[in-house]
Amino acid sequence: MKLILKEDVKKLGYRNDVVDVKPGYGRNYLIPQGAAILATPSALKMLEEEIRQNQAKELQRLEDAKVLAEKLTGTTLKIATKAGSNGRIFGSVTTIQIAQSLKDLGFDIDRKKIDINEDIKELGQYKATIDLHKEVKVDIDLDVFHED
Repeated sequence: MKLILKEDVKKLGYRNDVVDVKPGYGRNYLIPQGAAILATPSALKMLEEEIRQNQAKELQRLEDAKVLAEKLTGTTLKIATKAGSNGRIFGSVTTIQIAQSLKDLGFDIDRKKIDINEDIKELGQYKATIDLHKEVKVDIDLDVFHED
């Protein structure tokens, strides 16, 4: 089933991408959620026109994402958390905590754009990937330490 995405869908595609998905996923999730529409010939023509009209805006978004990626490169977030004497965290570090730490530094990034490569359940050094644009991704370092 071919669909046109109306918003970014993690691990599937970005807004205005034409994707091929299983019919059940498209019919039961993507279309009712408003995340996609059927890729009919008329919808594809409308998509082409919309892309043509939005090219300047898209270039600006790409430039903004590159500038933000440059600022974030080399950033190490320090995340304080409660942990036991063996270094195990009570719970785990989530994208919400990372987004809040970024916000404290002046970067307003949606938590859905942050991808943690592994479960953070112990104190130590980790990496997270931030998806700023479909062409711009940046890795940041996380330093998870014990909160006093």
